[in-house]
Amino acid sequence: MRLWLPSLAVLLIAGPALAVPDDLENAFQSMKDAESKNDAALVKKLAAETCALARQVISAPAPQNDAEKEAWSIRAERARSIELHTEYALAVSAMKAPPATAVDLLSALELQNPKSRYLDDAYGLYFLALNKLGAASKIPAVAAQAIAHFPDNEDLLLVLADTAMNRKQSELAQRHAERLVTVLSKHPKPEGVAPADWERKRSTALGRGYWIAGLMHCEMAQFYDADKDLRAALPLIKGNDSMMASALFQLGVANYQLGKTLMRKAQVLEAVKFSEQAAALKSPYAEQAWRNAYVMKTEAAKMR
Repeated sequence: MRLWLPSLAVLLIAGPALAVPDDLENAFQSMKDAESKNDAALVKKLAAETCALARQVISAPAPQNDAEKEAWSIRAERARSIELHTEYALAVSAMKAPPATAVDLLSALELQNPKSRYLDDAYGLYFLALNKLGAASKIPAVAAQAIAHFPDNEDLLLVLADTAMNRKQSELAQRHAERLVTVLSKHPKPEGVAPADWERKRSTALGRGYWIAGLMHCEMAQFYDADKDLRAALPLIKGNDSMMASALFQLGVANYQLGKTLMRKAQVLEAVKFSEQAAALKSPYAEQAWRNAYVMKTEAAKMR
């Protein structure tokens, strides 16, 4: 999770008229003290209180007097910085906390600001914590709500693609999976993440994205796209026999349909190869893959 600390430099403007109200400054300092002590419960409480005070300052109407507008603008900017830091405090405290506390803090951040930049980086942690708590059933709803604010978040897209596939929503699963592939193909390595860790996560998610997209294309008889996506998935899902078996099985189906339609004997024979590879793996596809391979060989023998 990559988090950057907003600038909270003290504004060097003289005169009490320009200061942020004392109750906001006091609340902010108390929250920072709680952060330094890793007191997650107190951070949550004070973040909410400090945010409410900051928003009061931000929402104060602009004065009519031009001479007072500069002071009003400075107070509002300081309050916005403090408000942003309350979001940062919740996210960073969640990183250091056990799963139940992390979920509580990130839920509080969602309520405070569902568009927070810190949530965009925190959903992987959020979902991991929910899994550890045995609350994985809550993850799809969280992802479905968050995607409106973070349409390019790979953690959200992966959950939504998986969920739609499991619910037999082929078109929706295919759209989320293809969006995931597009996002990961151009997503730079996040700051603060080791290159090897990022590449591992990226390859795993990319492989699953291609795999889901390919399977869904095959279900919808879109065999050209199924062939393209599943071929891209193969090197990325190597070692996962369950995913590999279904990918090879559907590659056999897709290439057989394409070869038969276009009268390409070589492609039908390639379908035989994929089907035999699927049959060699222990999976629910094995028996049907052997049958498919036999039918495909018979069909190929009739072709020139």
